[in-house]
Amino acid sequence: MNDRHLIEEQVASVELFKGNFLHAFRDTVALPDGATATREYVVHPGAVMIIPLVEEASGEIKVVLERQFRYPVGQVMIEFPAGKLDPGEDSQFCAQRELREETGYSATEWARAGVLHPVISYSTEFIDIWFARGLSSGERQLDQGEFLDVFTATPTDLLQWCRDGRVTDAKTLTAALWLQNVLSGAWELNWHGPAASSPAG
Repeated sequence: MNDRHLIEEQVASVELFKGNFLHAFRDTVALPDGATATREYVVHPGAVMIIPLVEEASGEIKVVLERQFRYPVGQVMIEFPAGKLDPGEDSQFCAQRELREETGYSATEWARAGVLHPVISYSTEFIDIWFARGLSSGERQLDQGEFLDVFTATPTDLLQWCRDGRVTDAKTLTAALWLQNVLSGAWELNWHGPAASSPAG
């Protein structure tokens, strides 16, 4: 498919802000019809999200979730564990690190589901989606200034919270779609062991 009639080309770029991990720009772009426009956007290093599956002794599947206050929206949000990639960090290694640091859990099996772009109109951010199972608990290693609660819920509860508006976080809504289809057997995953190190990539 030829998308040439949709594509915008950068003409100029001005840096607006550079923070600890966010970098904002205002670009001038040439539109497909020859006119120009401005685009303001934030460069983000990328992130991972983990959908941790807990199998109870009864065979029931539950998921590990978090409750965390998010300052920009002024609310405590229900989310799946997630975190940003460090420079050069392998995506699976990051997922393993974030799961361990935020929840204390380690997993024996991992599967990459896909990628999501949560705010395509103003950010380069992408989030790799990982499933984890074969969990064992341990000590959390939260970052300084990081406060969150960890709990488990059934997939049915999570889907109900998505429907009722209790869950509004974009990545967690996307994760609920993946979870529903994986558990139903509609979408298959390729499971493998943990990553032993974090090669640049």
